[in-house]
Amino acid sequence: MSTRERPADRGMRLGREALGRVCRELRQARLDRGLSLAEVAAAVGVSVAVASRIERERLPRVAFITLATYAAVVGLDLVVNTYAGPSVIRDQGHARLLDDFEAELHPSLRFPREVPFPNPGDQRAWDGMVIGPGWRFGIEAETAPTDAQALARRISLKLRDGNVDGVLLVLRDTRRSQDFLTAARGELASAFPVPARRALAGLRSGRRPEGNAIVVLHHRRKSTPTT
Repeated sequence: MSTRERPADRGMRLGREALGRVCRELRQARLDRGLSLAEVAAAVGVSVAVASRIERERLPRVAFITLATYAAVVGLDLVVNTYAGPSVIRDQGHARLLDDFEAELHPSLRFPREVPFPNPGDQRAWDGMVIGPGWRFGIEAETAPTDAQALARRISLKLRDGNVDGVLLVLRDTRRSQDFLTAARGELASAFPVPARRALAGLRSGRRPEGNAIVVLHHRRKSTPTT
């Protein structure tokens, strides 16, 4: 039975694969342009031995700046982008927040966690998903929200692509969350129109929420609606 790849292991694997691919491309570009290893090494500012180890993929911790310089010398531009991955490291506070949310649900509702997106190649996942008869709501849990615009944009894209009927944003009842909600009221009001009290009432009785909502939970599994 296969086991899920840990985020750190996935990062190391992808990093090694990318480094190997770049190093091979650097060597091929140098050869295509008829440059000697000594010429390139001098232009980059490294020894011939280091340049050789880079091209042979024998320098696993080479600096990114060195690779970018090497690429420029052989006529390439090294560009790096980041993309949404399947999961992130979550602390115990995040797990407890999901536990407290699950305790609010009617026993008839299912609540799987880390639910991957259905589209091939899409590495994103919902923190959790409430599943009832004929409906599914994605759950995003945040213990320390900061950027309302970024959060709303991320959730909007997940709602578009995540094959759900709606989304619930679950926050911990802390001073930081309350300050965040006060400052972000304009950004989030239209995206989460359903009062938390109504959303929770439906979930406690096994009913589908009426729409997107923000739910703020106390630590001892006591819920506090936002509006």
